[in-house]
Amino acid sequence: MPVIETERTLLREFRLEDAEAVLKFNVNTEVTRYTGDAGMIKTLDDAKRVIQSIWLKEYQEYGYGRWAVVDKASGDVVGFCGFKYFPSLGMPDIGYRFLPEYWGKGLATETAFACVDFAKQNLAFTRYFADVMPDNIASKRVIEKLGLTYSETIQEDGIDFLRYANF
Repeated sequence: MPVIETERTLLREFRLEDAEAVLKFNVNTEVTRYTGDAGMIKTLDDAKRVIQSIWLKEYQEYGYGRWAVVDKASGDVVGFCGFKYFPSLGMPDIGYRFLPEYWGKGLATETAFACVDFAKQNLAFTRYFADVMPDNIASKRVIEKLGLTYSETIQEDGIDFLRYANF
């Protein structure tokens, strides 16, 4: 995958040496509050396992996945943005996660649009969806800016999610 560049970020595939950054934005309960995987990454080894067995595997299998978001100014990995393929649905979802100090600055919108543009031009898919917890107002705004519309409410592991889609 080529690096995707936005005004303030670079999006690239995760590498094992990104494990400390992955740990940092996943152990923060503020960051994982609206995710379905809170508590999944608790140690550096957990972060390495996710990079190795999920993200790197998805890059190989599908040609895309969640991409590391690198702040151009600092060179630090500050979150992720990208797609995750769901075979049961035959399409990917778009997701993003950032350290709190990067919230409210438009980075989720900026990187999500860059991912969608890349997908349209390079990945041969145009249909995708996004799931969001009902209380996550900021994420709903990003999803709606992408042109996704509410489709249905689903439940995963006892948690309600609003599903937005472009179909």
